[in-house]
Amino acid sequence: MNKKKTIWDLHRLTTEEFKQSPKLPIAAVLDNVRSLSNVGAILRTCDAFAAEKVMLCGVTGTPPSPEIHKTALGAEDSVDWQYFNNTLDALKALKEEGYTICALEQVAHSISLEKFNPEPGKKYAIVAGHEVNGVAQEVVDAADICLEIPQRGTKHSLNVSVSAAVALWHIYSRII
Repeated sequence: MNKKKTIWDLHRLTTEEFKQSPKLPIAAVLDNVRSLSNVGAILRTCDAFAAEKVMLCGVTGTPPSPEIHKTALGAEDSVDWQYFNNTLDALKALKEEGYTICALEQVAHSISLEKFNPEPGKKYAIVAGHEVNGVAQEVVDAADICLEIPQRGTKHSLNVSVSAAVALWHIYSRII
């Protein structure tokens, strides 16, 4: 029988243990993400994949926030995050730390996500954009590469937190 695991069976780290544990060289950059629920969901995803940090930029909300907490479920306390008034400033800081900036956007000459092969040992930052307008053009222009999630349905995009999770999982699964 496939009995569900209890919380004790999962042997999760405490927040303090997590903060002290090694992280994967992955960052998420939220470019004017307006929904606090999306912010919380992305923080929770970054906790799940032990991402190094999250950059919250522009109109993106920041903790503490009951709405962020509702989806983050405490990841806002475990994951390192910083706020930047301007996304380009966040990208500059990440580039100085050696990150490859990957804008998650549908553009000419984008790389389909399944064809992107991240290299172990390199640092990657996934930029996720505004729920309606996507990643700002100036941010796309500053990115090292653009990644696109292939889709076959009638909608032109996935929810920003889902897109970020898919891209983060792709990188995570290839560098661990």
